[in-house]
Amino acid sequence: MRKAAGVIPARFESSRFPGKPLALILGKPMLQWVYEAARKAASLERVIVATDDVRIFERARSFGAEAVMTSAGHASGTDRVAEAAAGLDLPIVVNIQGDEPLLEPEMIDGLVAALQDESVVMASLMARAGREEVLDRNVVKVVTDLKGFALYFSRFPIPFGNEDRFFRHVGIYGYRRDFLLELSRMPPTALEKAEKLEQLRVLENGHRIKMVPCGGATLSVDTPGDIIKVESILKNR
Repeated sequence: MRKAAGVIPARFESSRFPGKPLALILGKPMLQWVYEAARKAASLERVIVATDDVRIFERARSFGAEAVMTSAGHASGTDRVAEAAAGLDLPIVVNIQGDEPLLEPEMIDGLVAALQDESVVMASLMARAGREEVLDRNVVKVVTDLKGFALYFSRFPIPFGNEDRFFRHVGIYGYRRDFLLELSRMPPTALEKAEKLEQLRVLENGHRIKMVPCGGATLSVDTPGDIIKVESILKNR
């Protein structure tokens, strides 16, 4: 199996939750929860925190993480991951969101397994969605073709009238390293801007995203109130 590098993009500034990566969850920074889960993935040879903030850099180093400083001018986490990946010699890179403290190592391993196929340049995760999630515009939905490649992502309920095929997108991505670097050079596209979903840039440019089913969705931390929900889940694990 081709091994991979995991990169966790982490920035301090956030309109809804400044300093989010360093927010404490049961006494540990959220970034540490994500890093420790990623380190358990059998497919990752390295796990790197990529940040533009010295506070995050120093805190990551304090709990033993490999960390790199990146440009403050990146428009997205993907661009930050691409900068970190440019200096790596591993063929597969996984973009691990720093606000996913409930991340399971098997999710990462599933993406890396999908990318062993030379024809797959990018992969992501999906999980069954309940009706409330389908109607929630903050939950991104995805529909796939018969081979499991994404046809479209939307904040609206898709596909129409078929509850058996409602899947939510889980925003962790795996890439072939060369494709990630190519993606970071592509300009934003019309559908990407309309839906505010960066992955649509891939589809609009004629590339495919392999969707890997996972057992359940994680809970992304977007606001301070989400910390309480995550702590409750972690206590019951």
